[in-house]
Amino acid sequence: MIDTVLYGALGAVGLAQLLAMARLVRGPHTGDRILALDTMVINAIGLIILLGMLWGTQIYFESALIFAMLGFVSTVALARFVLRGDIIE
Repeated sequence: MIDTVLYGALGAVGLAQLLAMARLVRGPHTGDRILALDTMVINAIGLIILLGMLWGTQIYFESALIFAMLGFVSTVALARFVLRGDIIE
């Protein structure tokens, strides 16, 4: 039963990832593309955690935390670059 639910959740998050990728490509403004990229990072974290639950290993949870930190830093850096033109002051 739990495997069926996890596979359904994987499909739903995978679909959300594809929709965010479409927004990344079609986004009319740069802000839309940055938000789509951040959404893709969050969806990827969800996929990593769901795979860790499905396969019953804990190493995926640690990798999801590292990926979350890198995603946050990259989103902030990209937003600062778009707003100011440089990342480091």
